[in-house]
Amino acid sequence: MPLQAQNKEGVLRELVALLLGSNGAGGTGGAGGVGEDVLQAILERERQFPTGIGYGVAVPHGKTPALANLVVVAGTTPAPVPYETVDGEPVRLFFLLAGPESQAGAHVKALSRISRLVRREPVRARLLGARTPDEFYRSLCEAEGEGA
Repeated sequence: MPLQAQNKEGVLRELVALLLGSNGAGGTGGAGGVGEDVLQAILERERQFPTGIGYGVAVPHGKTPALANLVVVAGTTPAPVPYETVDGEPVRLFFLLAGPESQAGAHVKALSRISRLVRREPVRARLLGARTPDEFYRSLCEAEGEGA
């Protein structure tokens, strides 16, 4: 974060690149293949049912054997990005989750927790106002601590 892309696929590609960097796969020989596998899993899920949950938030996610564990990355865009959402609104706040089928329970739990937190406007405002990744993470942890 912040994300630079101005369209849905660009944001998804940028988030996957961040995910690979946080997963320790970035820059090594097989990272390109892993990145493409993760991106294809995310795009396939989007084709089945778009992941824009409303409130200016999207939670793209997918399952792929290319990853050993569930990984979550987040980002914001300076301007709203057109995205298929339940309320028809564009998106500025993105959480991308990807992991293997074997982590399906953790996957569902993470989706539920994120959805519950971002329903509250003050939480969204703090996340969108974060100036650094650390500030974003602290805001998310504080929101989780406040209960939802």
